[in-house]
Amino acid sequence: MEPALSQLAKLTAAETHRLDRAIVAISVNPELGTTVPGTLLRDYVDDVDAVRVIYYMTALRQITIVAYVEA
Repeated sequence: MEPALSQLAKLTAAETHRLDRAIVAISVNPELGTTVPGTLLRDYVDDVDAVRVIYYMTALRQITIVAYVEA
């Protein structure tokens, strides 16, 4: 958890906003993106905001996220 918090602290306000938009989109529609073959992961890419989110949704619809804000 600590590495994630330190990475979040390094994001600019604009990067945080871009990432938030992608996370909201996924929370509204967890079926966004494409499945990663051979896994339960999904890969969502927002080309407009240059954000990539790899996520997993549990049976209880809890979403675990790994996100990238691309330059």
